Amino acid sequence: MTRDDVTPEQVLETVRGALEDAEVEFEPGVRDGELVVSLPGERKLKTVASLVVGEHDLAATAFVIRHPDENEQAFNRHLLRRNLRMTLLTYAVDDTGDVYVRGRIPLRAVTKELVDQLLGMLLEAADDPFNELLLLGFRSSMQKEWDWRVSRGESLRNLEAFRSVLQREGDPGA
Repeated sequence: MTRDDVTPEQVLETVRGALEDAEVEFEPGVRDGELVVSLPGERKLKTVASLVVGEHDLAATAFVIRHPDENEQAFNRHLLRRNLRMTLLTYAVDDTGDVYVRGRIPLRAVTKELVDQLLGMLLEAADDPFNELLLLGFRSSMQKEWDWRVSRGESLRNLEAFRSVLQREGDPGA
């Protein structure tokens, strides 16, 4: 059998095998041929991705971040510039403006090695820019949260990565 004769069922087994080999958490999705994958991140706690084996291609989609509250033009410009450096994947927005990373690969090109690379690319595309996107699109909300926590003596642990831009003179540790 040539790679041109590969069936969706065979590709689904290849994808499952790659996920098992990589010891990545996954479960069947709601659509035929869909596997939902959880990828642990450094900036984002985890990235959830959908891998759907269709009749002609493997579609990969991962949620990156919700629609920004502010600074939308700079936020979107940042994503478009990142698109120029990416292969196989691209950033996209849905009808509400939430950001996803997506890609499509012809079935005949899908191998375990490519699935492993794809998972790495999905994680990098969702995780790497996350903190910068938070600052671009949600800084005012983050500042309010920081100030509220400081005023009440609450933990700042989940905002610690942003201390250098959120901390004000007189805050703890300033």
